[in-house]
Amino acid sequence: MKNLLQIILALLFTIQANSQEKTISGTIADENGLPLPGVNIVVKGTSIGTQTDFDGNYEIKANLGDILTYSYLGYVTAEKLVGTASNISFAMTVDSEYLEEVVITAFGLARTRRLPSEAQIKKQKQQAYHNSITRQLNGKAIVNKGLYNGQTIKGINGKRPILYIVDGVPIPYEYNSVIQNMNANQIDFAKVMKPVKAKEVFGKAAKNGCVVITTKSGNYRLESDESYAHITENDFKGIKTAPLSTFSIDVDKASYSNIRRMINNGQQIPIDAVKIEEMINYFNYNYPQPNDEHPFSINTEQVETPWNKETQLVKIGLQGKTYLHEELPPSNLVFLIDVSGSMSSQNKLPLLKSAFKLLVNQLRKQDKVSIVVYAGAAGVVLKPTSGDKKEQIIAALNQLQSGGSTAGGQGIELAYTLAEKHFNRKGNNRVILATDGDFNVGASSDLAMQDLIEQKRRSGVFLSVLGFGYGNYKDSKLETLADKGNGNHAYIDTMQEAQKVFGKEFGGTLYTIAKDVKIQVEFNPSKVKAYRLIGYENRMLADEDFVDDTKDAGELGSGHSVTALYEIILADSKSDFFKPVPDLKYSKIDLTNNYSNELFTVRFRYKKPDGNNSIEMIHIHKDKVQDASVDMEFISAVALFGMQIRKSQFTNNTYIDNVIQLAEKGRGKDENGYRAEFIRLVESYNNL
Repeated sequence: MKNLLQIILALLFTIQANSQEKTISGTIADENGLPLPGVNIVVKGTSIGTQTDFDGNYEIKANLGDILTYSYLGYVTAEKLVGTASNISFAMTVDSEYLEEVVITAFGLARTRRLPSEAQIKKQKQQAYHNSITRQLNGKAIVNKGLYNGQTIKGINGKRPILYIVDGVPIPYEYNSVIQNMNANQIDFAKVMKPVKAKEVFGKAAKNGCVVITTKSGNYRLESDESYAHITENDFKGIKTAPLSTFSIDVDKASYSNIRRMINNGQQIPIDAVKIEEMINYFNYNYPQPNDEHPFSINTEQVETPWNKETQLVKIGLQGKTYLHEELPPSNLVFLIDVSGSMSSQNKLPLLKSAFKLLVNQLRKQDKVSIVVYAGAAGVVLKPTSGDKKEQIIAALNQLQSGGSTAGGQGIELAYTLAEKHFNRKGNNRVILATDGDFNVGASSDLAMQDLIEQKRRSGVFLSVLGFGYGNYKDSKLETLADKGNGNHAYIDTMQEAQKVFGKEFGGTLYTIAKDVKIQVEFNPSKVKAYRLIGYENRMLADEDFVDDTKDAGELGSGHSVTALYEIILADSKSDFFKPVPDLKYSKIDLTNNYSNELFTVRFRYKKPDGNNSIEMIHIHKDKVQDASVDMEFISAVALFGMQIRKSQFTNNTYIDNVIQLAEKGRGKDENGYRAEFIRLVESYNNL
């Protein structure tokens, strides 16, 4: 009986003791409130411990009255009493003693320990986290040397973005494609972790699986794999040696939305990503509709340059005729969609599918849509389908999934073949390509793609190119495709931009009203000493190309407008930006008073969408400086901002505040809020 009583008392004691044990959870942050992964948490006086995961979260079992210690390199070790609360979350405090300079004595000599730099501290944190990852992998065998290059990893759902951790640094999902294309020779080892285990070790960020990589250098730094065509800014040209200025129009707007994305993400902007003409042409201006047989109106304006008192600005604006939706001819459209592994990010294929649904919802019964996709190979997923069968088209879009390499050339071949097979001689025949441009199978270089598209455009099928995503965005390739394919290029980073391209500018995106539009400007040498075209560096033409109908140029869509700016130095002015050349002996320019009131003559050549011979228009601008219109104030602001972020030599020591002041004066009615957005964007850039 006595023994039984002792057993009962022991059990009661055990039950009481166990009832005091509880699970403590929480989130540990750094001094900025950001999750701090790899914090060591130990029940004081025991060997019981854990670490915070990728999201700074942890769980540990402890008893009431226990002390939990929290330690992390460079931070003050914290102790917390386990009480009735089950959650202990807090921000750790930076160890000031660790950061301060101290003097130590060794062998009788005073030495100073240098203050660690932020970069050193960051590297130490990174190394600590990397070490914690190694411990959590428990020394298991490392597999999968090299990367899978876009193929689905066994045990990981290829439809969802996985977490990459390279040398202890978690990689943002949008840059997964950069890591997937990493050179295998850089990699020391890589371990694949399936979703359940990955989430257990690294938190919810790894819920779709994780790949932990250690490089041979041990200090991998993520670099954007985006590519842009090199731009050499236009300089001032003297009238004596360059009397004509000739270029192709450009209605592309990709540069502005791409720059907007970078500023909103707090990124540095590559200089070659800045195309001032595309920034200016992103916005609509109050140009009148054409009222004669030509498909566009011509508008010019002359003002004092806001950023330079020694020069003047000249604006040349074209306004394309706007056709109502029901007035557009039937469309034979082929959606050519990149579904390769590099398109897996949320801002690529998922955004693309949502964007295309906006277009599908505007199609009519007489319109036909086909869908071609490409990854490792190309294939047709939707045969020509009437535009009134929207559910069928959208269902085909919804089924698209990403994975594999990128055979862009094959996709283009197949899309054009399909468009040509169902060619509508009285309609609008167009391929709409949507991709990040990261072609890596078959024809892939910019030159190879140019050759391919130049062959295909002879079919009479036009091309629209839509860029998506970032990290490996190939702007140079997509610009080449659009330029050579008789089409336009837009960059879609949000559904707002998709609504602009497929909603507000639907007709211009789909229907070309004039092709091979060229501009040639001749300034009056009695009035102008020198000029420079602002932007259009990649659109310059030889003077003789203007009358050569075999030379390709830009296209103008329904409702599209085009604006070009010249900065000019008057004949009687001086400027540090232009050094005069000696007088010519054998080709002296004879000035005449017959055109004393003219500043310049601008000639335009264009072809009808189905034509082969160009039509010429001439517009003469009288020499008259005006007060800047509201549109001109805004155009000047956009041009100056573009010059500033390009680090142009012609900004004349202006500041961002000058841009904002100009933009405010040029804000106008701003019905859609795009100009207000520009002002906010400039202010954000000023704070970077």
